Amino acid sequence: MSKVFVIPDVHLKPWMFDKAEELLSRSEYDKIVCLGDLVDDWDQEKNLGLYSETFDALERFINRHPNFLFCYGNHDVSYIWEARESGYSDYARQVVLEGISKLEKLLPAGNIAYIHRVDKVLFSHAGLTEIFVSHFLPNFGGDIDELLEKINSFRRDELWCDASPIWARPQDGGIEMYPVGYLQVVGHTPVRETDYFGELVTVDNFSTYSNGEPIGDQRFIWVDTETKQWGFADGNGEPEELPDPKLDIRNYKVGDHVKFKIRYHGSDKEEIHDGAVEIIDHYPGGHGSIDVMSSDIFYKHLPLEKVIEHIGNPAGNERDLRDHRCSHLAEYNAERTC
Repeated sequence: MSKVFVIPDVHLKPWMFDKAEELLSRSEYDKIVCLGDLVDDWDQEKNLGLYSETFDALERFINRHPNFLFCYGNHDVSYIWEARESGYSDYARQVVLEGISKLEKLLPAGNIAYIHRVDKVLFSHAGLTEIFVSHFLPNFGGDIDELLEKINSFRRDELWCDASPIWARPQDGGIEMYPVGYLQVVGHTPVRETDYFGELVTVDNFSTYSNGEPIGDQRFIWVDTETKQWGFADGNGEPEELPDPKLDIRNYKVGDHVKFKIRYHGSDKEEIHDGAVEIIDHYPGGHGSIDVMSSDIFYKHLPLEKVIEHIGNPAGNERDLRDHRCSHLAEYNAERTC
């Protein structure tokens, strides 16, 4: 078992390292991974003291924990590449460049990268997607470590695009992760609580709204990189139970086959039917329902709790958007300025 403590997006919150330190004292961890975005936050562009304080807190933390790994985030490299985006501070640019330069000297070369692999888990700021790999490395034939070495050598021309490991947002289930079989742990996209979907764990739960109120529950997690299980660092040490995939609307696609139960009005018995998903209904808060065609009857707004078995789409009839996405990725990569 290799147990990894995860520090999500920091965004000028030096106190996160103190909170992490407290939790680290309660258990033993083989490695600590920070998912990046050390800098920038709402209305803090001129607060140079906070920028410096964040880098100082990180340096003290690393000195106590030599098993520390760092993943560059989009906010971090935006200063290196002079790629302006939300929160970018002209006032703080020199402080950030000096801080990152010091960080790169403080850590061994292999401990700072865009993507780290520990056993069966990939850690990055935003996630490694199939569309990114197929677009930039379409004929790559090496193993996973050779692939990551290649991607970790990329710079702005490849990485400043919305499918890259510093920009991707695959949380809605519309983007395939790569490679299959690896759990990926990412930040970048704020969540109210640690979000698990497919083989993706999203932990950006320390970010705030523009008024400074926290978006998420501000809890750290650990990951067992061999079993691909994870749990809360302030919990009882046991891994979290995985949610029922049938109850997550993101697992459904048009054309999927499902078996479901339904009770007609005036009947005290439930009947079992099967059919194909025709429409996926999304509601606020991440909830949803499906519309299913079964024989010659169309069942609307079927609650996911009624699904007995989600068979998927064995015929593979769902429209493949990969080529369409790749063409737009090239355009986006060329035109993006922030």
